[in-house]
Amino acid sequence: MQEEYGAVSVLVGPGRSAYPYATSLLVRGTAETLVIDPSLSLLLLDSAPPADAVLVSHAHEDHIAGVGAYDAPVHVHEGDLAALRSREAMVAGLGLPPAAAVDADRMLRDRFHVRGCPDARGFEDGTVFDLGGRTVTVVHLPGHTAGHSGFLVEPDGFLFVADIDLTSFGPYYGDPGSDLDDFEASMRRCRAIDARWYGTSHQRGVIEGAAEFRRRLDAFGAVVEQRDTALLGFLRVPRTVEDIVEHRLVYRPHVEGPHVEPVERRTALRHLDRLMSAGRVTEVERGTYRATAS
Repeated sequence: MQEEYGAVSVLVGPGRSAYPYATSLLVRGTAETLVIDPSLSLLLLDSAPPADAVLVSHAHEDHIAGVGAYDAPVHVHEGDLAALRSREAMVAGLGLPPAAAVDADRMLRDRFHVRGCPDARGFEDGTVFDLGGRTVTVVHLPGHTAGHSGFLVEPDGFLFVADIDLTSFGPYYGDPGSDLDDFEASMRRCRAIDARWYGTSHQRGVIEGAAEFRRRLDAFGAVVEQRDTALLGFLRVPRTVEDIVEHRLVYRPHVEGPHVEPVERRTALRHLDRLMSAGRVTEVERGTYRATAS
C-alpha cells in the first residue's frame, strides 16, 4: 500500500508494517530521488522504485532488506556504519549466544537478504541531502541503536522517526549498543520538532499534527516508567538479576526465542542502574537487589 504526503511516498507493508516488515519512504525532488529504509515491504512491489541514493535510519534487518535492489550510494549514521557494512558485525552487535548467533546470521542472509554493504557511507547529525527544491535533513535519535536517526523532509514538514514507533510495546533499548538515557533524550528531541506529519516504521503509520504526535509519544515513553514501577514492585523482596529476567520487563510470557534472555537481562540491568542511582533500589548483597523503603 502506498500513501502520499506531499512529495513523500510512504510504502506500507503487510500488517501496517508489523515486523518483519517496515515502512519505506520515497522522497522526490526536482533533481534527485531518495529511498529511505528499503525494507521487505518494498520488495513486495513488482520492481523497486528508482532512486539516486539510499538512506538507512539504522542497521537493523527489517530496515535494510531491500538495499541490494539498488545500485546507488547507501548512507547511514556513523554509529551504525560498521553493522551496515558487514553482516558479521551486525550479528556480533546483537549480543547473542554463539549457537543463536549462527541462526541469526542465517536468518539475516536468507530471510532479509543481508549481504553487507561495504561501500556504505556515514553521515552525521544535521547532514542535509538536497534533492532540488526539497531537502532531507538527518536528525540523530540514538538510544534504539547508537546511530538510529530520523529524517526531516522540507518544505513538506514530514518527520520520519523510524523506530520511535509509538507502538504499545514501548521503547526498545535491549541491544548491546542501545542506551536508555539516549532514547529518552531522543524522544524529547522529537517532541520539540514541529512538523505537519510524523512517520513511523511500524504499525502506527503517519500521524498528522504535532499535538496528536506528542500525545502518542508521551504514551509511548511512559512505558519506561511503567517498567520501573513493575520492577520496584517485584523488588519488594530481594531478587537476583536472574529472577528479574525470568519475571520479564519486556516480553510477554508466550514470547520465546534465543533473543529473549539477553534482551531481558540488558533491559533489567539498565533499569537497575537508574533506580540505584536514584536511591530507589539497593544491592542488599552481591547480585541481589531490593527496593528501598519509600
